[in-house]
Amino acid sequence: MFATSPAESVHALDLDALRHEAISFWTAREDGRLLGCGALKDLGSGHGEIKSMRTTALARGRGVATTLLDHLVRNARERGFTRLSLETGTEPYFAPARRLYVRHGFEPCEPFADYVPDPHSVFLTRAI
Repeated sequence: MFATSPAESVHALDLDALRHEAISFWTAREDGRLLGCGALKDLGSGHGEIKSMRTTALARGRGVATTLLDHLVRNARERGFTRLSLETGTEPYFAPARRLYVRHGFEPCEPFADYVPDPHSVFLTRAI
């Protein structure tokens, strides 16, 4: 993310942060090869955040991101979450991600949790 966004606008989690008890992390693989990953963070009060959702170049255009997103939404529902939110970038690099989320019912929202307004960030949310 540091290659596409200013350092102060990068909200990606490192490996230690992904190990936090409030975060669940999944990967998608084919024949042992990593195709993508995604994480779900429990923000409390029925609110979840999608974190660290990525796909590899090999996975692009194959529905991997949609499969991961469906898994995260389903898992959030099973945990009793009523709302899912996320932060993504404004740069052209993030356009496919923004389209994916909007196609799946996410709408623009104000910053949530510990986020603050940032010209390099887009905040999206949806009820589940």
